[in-house]
Amino acid sequence: MNIGIDIMGGDFAPKEAIEGVLWFLKENRNTSTTSNSPHFLLFGIEDVAVPYLQLLEGWEDSYTFIPCGSFIKMHEHPTKALKEKPDSSISIGYSYLKESKIDAFIGAGNTGAMLVGALYSVKAIEGVSRPTIASPLPKLKGGYNFILDVGANSDCKPEHLLQFAIVGAKYAQHVLKIEKPRVALLNLGAEEGKGNLLAMASYNLMKEQNIFDFVGNIEGRDILSDKMDVMVCDGFTGNIVLKFAEGFHLALTEDRKIQDDFLDQLNYENYGGTPILGINAPVIIGHGISNAKAFYYQILGAISMVNSEIIDILKEQFRPKINAEQ
Repeated sequence: MNIGIDIMGGDFAPKEAIEGVLWFLKENRNTSTTSNSPHFLLFGIEDVAVPYLQLLEGWEDSYTFIPCGSFIKMHEHPTKALKEKPDSSISIGYSYLKESKIDAFIGAGNTGAMLVGALYSVKAIEGVSRPTIASPLPKLKGGYNFILDVGANSDCKPEHLLQFAIVGAKYAQHVLKIEKPRVALLNLGAEEGKGNLLAMASYNLMKEQNIFDFVGNIEGRDILSDKMDVMVCDGFTGNIVLKFAEGFHLALTEDRKIQDDFLDQLNYENYGGTPILGINAPVIIGHGISNAKAFYYQILGAISMVNSEIIDILKEQFRPKINAEQ
């Protein structure tokens, strides 16, 4: 298994990305030399990366450094930057993913560039109209709820939310190992018929399908409950929910100095990044402030996606729809 990492992505690049790789190698030192262990391809600018690559001394057989000519900065326009910087770490990483030289790609840099790069290189799975990004949120009684979309699609149609529900349920089942994931629609009321036109139409589509276990609407106060395993919404709403959770964590832990096991579960470091679902290869986008711990968990997430064969599962799921239309 080959895992590609854009080590130039993130506010603390390339140090934290490389330390994340080192963390993984040390934690898995007993299997790091076996044929089943991942090999890392690190995409970066040589002059910047070399001083930090010394951290991986003794692990030279576990990684390959791929020199790149540039990197895409956080503030750059995604599409323009990808066109103007074909030698960037994101661009070259995606070219390796497209050519199957790597099995998964991780990046904590420009989120827009990571999304656009995925759509232009490995592309959406045939039958998927809108790939989505997803994120875990902790349940009060243990475990996590999986929310999608959290920012890729601000404006959605009901059929998009239905597809989010399908890919989210399959991911929860095969990657998160939830045997029969429950799917809920995030709304402003629990009763059927509540919400705006998008919510009402999406509800009708979800209740008529037989692909996943639809449990109806849930409200904002239910987000941390055990009423569901997957919650679906448009990317505008989901991003606000996610950013509020991050801000709430910081307010209580850093400003109020409150220490609590549940609050720790709101820390992005503990799950690393968010997968792009609905594309033809595993991709995980990390937070811009990702540290070594976050990169470590991004690596674990990428490995889980590859081992689960979730891409093939989603391809098979959407294939009958294509045949039916033809």
